[in-house]
Amino acid sequence: MSIAPPSDRPSVLISEVGPRDGLQSVARTMPTAAKLAWVDALVGAGLREIEIGSFVPARLLPQMADVAEVVRHALRHPGLTVMALVPNLRGAEAALAAGVHKLTVPVSASTAHSLANVRKTPEQMVDEVRAIVALCRERSPRVVVEAGISTAFGCTLQGPVAEDDVLRLAEALVHAGVDEAGLSDTTGMANPAQVRRLFQRLRAAVGEHAGAAHLHNTRGLGLANCLAAYDVGVRTFDASQGGLGGCPYAPGASGNVVTEDLVFMFEAMGVDTGVDLERLGAARATLLQGLPGEALYGMTPEAGLTKGFAYADGRRPARETLLNTAEKETE
Repeated sequence: MSIAPPSDRPSVLISEVGPRDGLQSVARTMPTAAKLAWVDALVGAGLREIEIGSFVPARLLPQMADVAEVVRHALRHPGLTVMALVPNLRGAEAALAAGVHKLTVPVSASTAHSLANVRKTPEQMVDEVRAIVALCRERSPRVVVEAGISTAFGCTLQGPVAEDDVLRLAEALVHAGVDEAGLSDTTGMANPAQVRRLFQRLRAAVGEHAGAAHLHNTRGLGLANCLAAYDVGVRTFDASQGGLGGCPYAPGASGNVVTEDLVFMFEAMGVDTGVDLERLGAARATLLQGLPGEALYGMTPEAGLTKGFAYADGRRPARETLLNTAEKETE
C-alpha cells in the first residue's frame, strides 16, 4: 500500500514508470536489448518497483511489442516488483501469463479522455476492472491490482473534473475489488492545494486502499505536488527517469516527474528512497545509449548534488556530478 508504517526514519517508494510511460511517448522504439540493460541499471540504482510496459496491441503501441520478453527478464531480479499497465481483460490475461507481480489499470475520471484512451466510459471501465480482479483472484491471487484514476486533477479534452466524480469512481473501483486506487495528474493541471485536498478526501473515502501519486511536471509543479501529497500521507510516487512520458491521448500532457529530482528532494529532506543517485546517473547514461539524441530532463543531473550532500541514511556520495559525458556533448 502507499502509506508506510511508522519507522525511525521516514521512507517512500519510488515507482519507476519510464519503461512504460516514458517509452510509449517517444517516437522511436528502443531496442529490446537496450531496454533490458536499462531495467538492469535501474534495479542496480535501488529502484524496487518498475512499470515494465503496457500489454496492448503492437499496432497501437509498437514501442511495447516486446513487453512480455522485458517482463520475463525483469523477473530475474529478486526483490523487484514487476508491474505492467493493462487497459482491458485481454491485456490482463497476457500480463498474468508473462508473470507480472502487479497490474495497473488506467480508469479515467473524464468521460472524454476515457473514450479517447480506452474507448469505454468510466462506468464501463469499472466493469472491466471487476472482471480483471476476478481473473487475478482465480489465476494469480498474489498479484496486486491497482487502479490509476487518470485525469483526476483536470482534463485537456473535458476541462475541469469534479472532485466528487473522482471520489465516487475511487469508491466504485474499491468495491470492484482493487487493492489500491491512486490518483494521476495525466494532463499536468494539478496544483499543490488541489493535490493535498484530493488525496485527503481519497484517504477518507477508501482508507488503506488509497494508492500512489502519479504527477506530471508539465507546468513545473511536479515536485511541489509530490511534496503536497507526501504531507498528507502518500508514500508511493510514480516518476520517470529523465522526465520521459505523457499520455498520447491527452494533448499537451508532457513530462512526468523526473526520478532523479524526486529522489534528490526526498533524500535531502531525510526521507529514505533506497535509491542511489550516482547509480541512477549511470542508468540515465544507459537510457541515453538506447535512445541516442533523445531529450532528457531534470535539474539535479544538470546541477549535480549539493556540496556536503548526504543520503537519509547518512551515506555520502563519492562524487557530486551526475550528468554523463555523452549527455554534456549533445547540449
